[in-house]
Amino acid sequence: MCGIAGIICWDRQKIEEDVLLRMRDVMTHRGPDDSGFYINERKSVALGHRRLSIIDLSSLGHQPMLAEDGNVCLVYNGEIYNFLDIRKELRDKGYTFNSTSDTEVILKAYQEWGEQAFERFNGMYAFCLHDKKEDLLYLARDHAGIKPLYYSLTKGNLIFASETKAFTAFHPHWEKNSDWKIYLLTFGHMPEPFTTLNNVFMLPQGSLLRLDIETGKHEIMKFNQINFSQKIINEKDALEQVRDTFTESVKRHLISDAPIGVFLSGGIDSSLIALVANTYQKENLRTLSIIFDEKEYSEETYQDIVLKKMNSHHHKYLVTENDFTNNLENIFQAMDQPTIDGVNTYFIAKCAKEDGLKAVLSGLGGDELFGGYSSFTRIDHLWKVKWLSKNIRNLFKLSEFSGIDKFKRFSFLSMQEPLSFYLLLRGIYTPKTVSVILGCSVNDVQKAIKKLNPDIHQHLGKQNFVSCLETNLYMKNQLLRDTDVMSMRHSVEVRVPFLDRKLIETVFSIREDIKFRKDIPKFLLVKAFEHILPEEITTRKKQGFTFPFDVWIKKQGKGLFENAVSKGGINKKYADRVWNEFQQGNIHWSKVWAMVVAAATCPSTMNN
Repeated sequence: MCGIAGIICWDRQKIEEDVLLRMRDVMTHRGPDDSGFYINERKSVALGHRRLSIIDLSSLGHQPMLAEDGNVCLVYNGEIYNFLDIRKELRDKGYTFNSTSDTEVILKAYQEWGEQAFERFNGMYAFCLHDKKEDLLYLARDHAGIKPLYYSLTKGNLIFASETKAFTAFHPHWEKNSDWKIYLLTFGHMPEPFTTLNNVFMLPQGSLLRLDIETGKHEIMKFNQINFSQKIINEKDALEQVRDTFTESVKRHLISDAPIGVFLSGGIDSSLIALVANTYQKENLRTLSIIFDEKEYSEETYQDIVLKKMNSHHHKYLVTENDFTNNLENIFQAMDQPTIDGVNTYFIAKCAKEDGLKAVLSGLGGDELFGGYSSFTRIDHLWKVKWLSKNIRNLFKLSEFSGIDKFKRFSFLSMQEPLSFYLLLRGIYTPKTVSVILGCSVNDVQKAIKKLNPDIHQHLGKQNFVSCLETNLYMKNQLLRDTDVMSMRHSVEVRVPFLDRKLIETVFSIREDIKFRKDIPKFLLVKAFEHILPEEITTRKKQGFTFPFDVWIKKQGKGLFENAVSKGGINKKYADRVWNEFQQGNIHWSKVWAMVVAAATCPSTMNN
């Protein structure tokens, strides 16, 4: 895993080396092992790279990497898990390799197949490739949006980076996006493609940006789109294919020249990864888990059940309220973009770093693909709303005036799908409440939300619709982005076997009624691996990997909250009301935390 940044000026402005190095080195945490840069003054192209060595730890994996003829240059962040297969195919065509890195495979795959090479990659990645001969530059991002890649296009240049802090390193007074607090208080995160910075966007998943360096002409196009289908219509075939593709995915994700382990939470997904990984690594497998003093949040009992079936080197880490308090400042800095999530990944990565690991496997993605969330059952009631007329749905706006917080949420149903359903399930504050908190109009909030155009397939069955919703909004915008920045803060790579391209293609092609069962969460996954998953794990009530934030924030007292509110341009009277409701147990901790984050992570505060 690495950090990449670059500046391309088709108006032929001179690129200052120190500006590029500022952008690159503000992300030193993403790649402490090595650094490099490439400047082509004639083409006005400058690329920077920070390296975290995982595959081929030698200097032969140094980046930027140039092809032997000097015509192609690459900076790359991530892993290509099928690089060994592609390298063999290229060797059969006569190519030779100087390193064992996947970076060199990307270069030579492009030399052989051009931009069609991108369709062959199965991994998590974001890269920039400069083709000097054709005068083209490409930005590309993986099929699931696992790795981030931000860009900004202006009249004469393109700027890109792995984190938005590189843009403020380029220009310390970069203009803020006036809607960013609206998005945070509504969604709990910054929904793609938007960021806290004006005109800085996230490249869509499975997409490439192609730039003609001579003219500045550019286009963004999909090179990898995984759609739902009904190809697998037999349960036996579905079970066999899920079993085979998942097992192969875990095997691919274990490829590493640096120390690698598995994070074990005690839930179905992480337990399954650990148990399958154990068949390949056996006595060499390393696992870690987090436990709490607050027993109702600790999953130690379930972790121990799984560990009895394995022979791993396991370390348990106790995370306390004091750890939370002492790391708060660093957590806010690590966010890069504001979010109510990610603290759990921050501590996972911190513990992995202390354990000497450079990479860990995570169960992220299992709930979205196989139906692990309560949203998969709640959709039965919500689905009826789809057939209501616009006038009737507008009546849901009246619920904004309810004095009970959970009833206010129904006002989201007056909005258009798919955001109406998503925000009812996962939204933080309603538009009217956001307007009160920020002192803006409801129309301002609604206009900001209408700018979003999520890539959700509307003509799907109920369960596939929820899967698409959770995958393309919650997982991509919040879980994956937070996992990336929080883990990279500690120079640790988090790998996600459930989001292997082959596995997603398989799961998306299974008929909906075979894949999901109302009475059995993750029915297909559990049945496919019932021979190794302990029954205590598969039949337990879903808890989710949750920290005791409710307890910790209350113990922090109102001081932290008031201090944040005083800095964040937030309605103090309403904030006091929120705190009181929280103290009485009437609202979720995320509403309080969203206000704290809105102040603590505002761009001006973060720069300071």
